[in-house]
Amino acid sequence: MTVQPQRFMTEAEYLAFEQASTHKHEYYQGEIYAMTGGTEAHNLLAGNTHAALHAQLRRRECRVYNSDQRLKIMATGLYTYPDVTVVCGQPQFLEASRLNLINPTVIVEVLSPSTERYDRGMKFRHYRTIPALHDYLLIAQEEPRIEHYMRQDGDLWLLREAIGLTAQLELGSINCLLVLADVYEKVDLKLDDLGIGHEPAE
Repeated sequence: MTVQPQRFMTEAEYLAFEQASTHKHEYYQGEIYAMTGGTEAHNLLAGNTHAALHAQLRRRECRVYNSDQRLKIMATGLYTYPDVTVVCGQPQFLEASRLNLINPTVIVEVLSPSTERYDRGMKFRHYRTIPALHDYLLIAQEEPRIEHYMRQDGDLWLLREAIGLTAQLELGSINCLLVLADVYEKVDLKLDDLGIGHEPAE
């Protein structure tokens, strides 16, 4: 989650500022954007997704990162912190200190009212410029629904949706399966009010 930009900085100034800061900030074209804390649902969804992917990838040549891992999009210059990031193969970093990842295979963002438009629009435009990126997941907080964007040939992306707690989502690029019941474990969805997630009564 981000808020309004604070002040102009060079890239070097941003990196030094971020190293000393107790809070995370995005950076783009000289402006920094403070990232606010997430809701309980947001934190559970990100944590559950990280745990589910880590359990399947732990003995393979893949790494699963939480939102503390900063990402730089080389083509546009955006620095950001995805909710969950997966790299399969050798991770590549901007520098020897390994602070800024540049080759994600999968990126996951948990949607919130304040960032949904950004995550769907401009942020996805940044992410699409990453040659290594194969999958982009958007996880809804208010209902069991995951949007899965998969890179096809060239710049073509295919959208599939998984809806409902019994649904599953296959990530072919990393050979993983996400079960929505696991992703939404302990998240208070108030399914009776939403009218979804349960089988109809006989």
